[in-house]
Amino acid sequence: MNSVPKASTVVEFDALLAALRPKLHRYCARMIGSVIDGEDVLQDALIKAVEAFAANSPIANPEGWLFKIAHNTALDFLRRRNRQAALQSVEEVDMMPDQLDAVTSRQIAATSLRTFMRLPVGRRSSVILADVLGCSLGEVCEIMDLSVPAAKAALHRGRAQLREIAEEPEDAPLPKLSEADRVRLGAYVAHFNARDFDAIRAMIADDVKLDLVSKTRLNGKTEVSRYFTNYSKADDWHLVPGLVEGRPAILVFDPNAPHSRPKYFMLLDWSAGKVAGIRDFRHASYVIDGAEFMIGSGRASPGPATSTAATNVAPKPEL
Repeated sequence: MNSVPKASTVVEFDALLAALRPKLHRYCARMIGSVIDGEDVLQDALIKAVEAFAANSPIANPEGWLFKIAHNTALDFLRRRNRQAALQSVEEVDMMPDQLDAVTSRQIAATSLRTFMRLPVGRRSSVILADVLGCSLGEVCEIMDLSVPAAKAALHRGRAQLREIAEEPEDAPLPKLSEADRVRLGAYVAHFNARDFDAIRAMIADDVKLDLVSKTRLNGKTEVSRYFTNYSKADDWHLVPGLVEGRPAILVFDPNAPHSRPKYFMLLDWSAGKVAGIRDFRHASYVIDGAEFMIGSGRASPGPATSTAATNVAPKPEL
C-alpha cells in the first residue's frame, strides 16, 4: 500500500480517513458490485472505524486496520444480500505467482464491477486487494485473515476465472431511461443548465432531503434552497441526463472539456411528481471511478476514471 499519514490522534486519524477514502471506496465498490452501494458500505465502515478508534487509539498499522474494517463491513453487506460464497479449500500452491506483469495488472484493474461480482467472495476480495489496490500478499492475508497458501489459492483461481470471463462475448442489452424518467430528468436538467433555479425550487417537495455526500445533509425546501444558490455561483458544471449502473442519474461534466468523462453524478428520488431526495456526489467524485454509465443512446464505460480530483473552483459553504 502507498504511504499514508500515521494516526495516533483524532486530527491525524481524520487526515488518514480523508487520504484513504477514495481507495477504500474502490475496494468496497468492487466487492459489492456497485459504486453507489459501495459508498453506503464505506460510510458504515467509517462510522465503525471512528467509534473503534476512540476506544483503541493509537492503532498499529492504521491503513491495514481500516481496510480490515471495510472488508468485514462489505462481507456483512453481502451476507444481508445472501450473496456470500464460501472460500475455496486450501491446497499447496507454493508455485503459484502472487505478482503479475504490469499489463495483466492493468487489465484486471480495469475490470467492470459486474464482472468482479461473478467471482466468489474470497477470490474477489483477494484479486481486488492484490491486483487493483496493490496490496502485498502479506497484507492480503492480514486483511482477510487467511494463511499464505489460502491467499495464493484464492488469487490464482480468481485470476483464472477473470481470464475465462474476458473471453465470453458481450451480449448484454443496453439499458435506457424510461419515458417518465426521460421527461422529468430532462426538465430538471434543462432548468439547471439554464440556471433557472426558481423553476428547480418549484420542482422540489417541501420536505425534500439533500445528501451532499462527504460534505453535509440538508432537510426541507428552505435549507436545500441554499444548495441551489451556491450552484448558481459556480461555473464548473454542465448536467446531462443518463444512467449510472442502470439507475436514472444526472451526469455532471466539465463545460470546458465536453468530451471527457463525467466528473461526478447526482441521483434524484421522486414522490408525487416532486423531487423528494437529492444525492449529489460533487464532494465524493471518486465514487464514479469504475462506474458503468450511459449518456444519450449509448453506453460509455471506458474503465476507471483518470482523475478523482475535486472541482476546480474554491469550495463554498454548502456546495
